[in-house]
Amino acid sequence: MPVSKHDPHNARELASVLILGARIQRRQARGKSVKALERRVDRIREQAQKREDGK
Repeated sequence: MPVSKHDPHNARELASVLILGARIQRRQARGKSVKALERRVDRIREQAQKREDGK
């Protein structure tokens, strides 16, 4: 079930994206690569959108 009618993410996915966003910010501040974390966020978003489009 989506968090809101305008957002395809459920609560678990939203929490994961927020945590990954915090990790991305921390790694960027340290000058490290964030590509892998950004790919994970993209995958979560794509899966959520596919699920909502399928309904």
